[in-house]
Order: sequence, then structure tokens, then C-alpha cells
Amino acid sequence: MKQSSIHIKVGLDEQNVPDKIMWEADDSPLPEAQEAKAFTLAIWDGSESGTLKIDLWNKQMEVHEMKQFIIETISGLADTIRKATEDQVMAMDMENLCKSLSKRLEEELKAQQNPFKPGT
Repeated sequence: MKQSSIHIKVGLDEQNVPDKIMWEADDSPLPEAQEAKAFTLAIWDGSESGTLKIDLWNKQMEVHEMKQFIIETISGLADTIRKATEDQVMAMDMENLCKSLSKRLEEELKAQQNPFKPGT
């Protein structure tokens, strides 16, 4: 059986807060480790029938980036549920949630760029 590994290294500051996240994979076409601002890892524990989850992000990740990361993660999960179970209804519900969250994030970013509305 062929095996492949994914390696994630997390650099911590003096307060043990993630400062730098690096990843590399044995089968990656990239020649060296790549930097990331965040990652989420979910593993299904069949013996306990539950999910083990790790979420980490570095100090440089901005709030809007985290929100975009979550939206894209949910969108990816919609693709996964569609492929794994062919449950189109659940996938569409997740995609609709992503559309709603994306619209909200877009409005937040616009409000930050233009915090003063005429007449206020």
C-alpha cells in the first residue's frame, strides 16, 4: 500500500499563540513547505461516532480573511456532501448559506471602506 504524508508545523510565540503555520505534502508538486494563515482539520472517530477537530490561525490573519476562510470551507463541505452522499438538498442548503454569508461579508467590507453615510 502506498503511503503519503502531510506535515503541518506551527511556530508559537512566547504566549504559545500561533505565529507561523507551514505545511507540505509528500505528493505536492511544490518544491518546499508553504506558509498558511490558518487551517482546520476534522477527523471522524468511528469508534466514538464523533468528530475530532483542530482549528488554528496565526496572528496575522485578519477577521475578514477568517470569515472568507469559513465560507469557503463550508462551500467545500457542500461539494463533499454532494459527492459522498448525492444529497442535493443538503448541498444546496449549505451553498445558500455560503451565498448569504458572502453577501453579509461583502456588505461589512463596504461599510468599513465607507464608514460615514451621507446625512449622518
